[in-house]
Amino acid sequence: MNCKSFRRLEYKTQVFINGTADHYRTRLTHTIEMASVGRTLARALKVNEDLTASICLAHDIGHSPFGHCGERALNELMVEHGGFDHNQQSLRWVELLEEDYPEYNGLNLTWEVRAGLRKHESRTPGLQLDGHPIGPWQMFEAQIADIADDVTYMAHDTQDGLESGLLRVEDLEKLELWQHASARVDEEHPNCPVDRLIPTIVRCLFTVQIEDILLHTELNLNELSPQTPYDAMSAPRRMMDFSNDMKSMLKPYKQFLFDNMYYHPDVAGANEEAVEMMRKLFEHYVANPEHLGKKARTRIEHEGLHRAVCDYVAGCTDRYALEECEKYGLA
Repeated sequence: MNCKSFRRLEYKTQVFINGTADHYRTRLTHTIEMASVGRTLARALKVNEDLTASICLAHDIGHSPFGHCGERALNELMVEHGGFDHNQQSLRWVELLEEDYPEYNGLNLTWEVRAGLRKHESRTPGLQLDGHPIGPWQMFEAQIADIADDVTYMAHDTQDGLESGLLRVEDLEKLELWQHASARVDEEHPNCPVDRLIPTIVRCLFTVQIEDILLHTELNLNELSPQTPYDAMSAPRRMMDFSNDMKSMLKPYKQFLFDNMYYHPDVAGANEEAVEMMRKLFEHYVANPEHLGKKARTRIEHEGLHRAVCDYVAGCTDRYALEECEKYGLA
């Protein structure tokens, strides 16, 4: 929480470009909310809350400006130079790019936190970190962080979508997951004021998902009975998961969000316009590396020009990237 890459999340896009409105989630608020869900699950399962929260808080610090549109653009720009993935970039920040300590690069994180950030690599056969195996499922705390991410954006992106007007309640009411949460609210709060009904249903989206995870995970624990973290990592299946019934509700709900919000022309158009400027900024830095920050310039010799530029652009906030574009006449 004390590193610069974490603080920059305040000005990075979650769904809507930062600064669009006061109440939309940013990458920072998403991260804090996700860590809260992670702690809730960890506490209920009596595993390490601090480790879970650390993985959650660090999971997105490598994200580029302008959300997943920005990530895809950087990957395309780096296709001949090793590519770009925000998960890998998070690892670069915590293990290499942060330089606040006198004796080493990175944040001096424990093996468990660093292993927990390798969620998209864990299925790689034989994956190890510092000589110790990670996969195929990772430890419980990392599994919690992974699923907490899904739970959080499912509910809060819905709330932002409703506030923006891109999502309509009458469309959500056709989806089984929304119906499930709405029925729960009707049962528990039959006299809920109309103006408080929607935020109450959104909160209930959390409740029904978290309860389902805990019930399904309890069944897996009783059956598989892991005794050590390595038992959880090497289990025949992932133990921290949704039930099949919940998965059947989540799949069409996710698709609805993609179709009606993430890929909506108003969102995609604004993001693509900003991303096109980010592309120009990347190319400008490659042509004019003297315009990079001082620390970025020092890495060119060892990392190569394109990787140094990629690190610098990925570290930009939405706001700073746009300011740099205006500064160099790229807007």
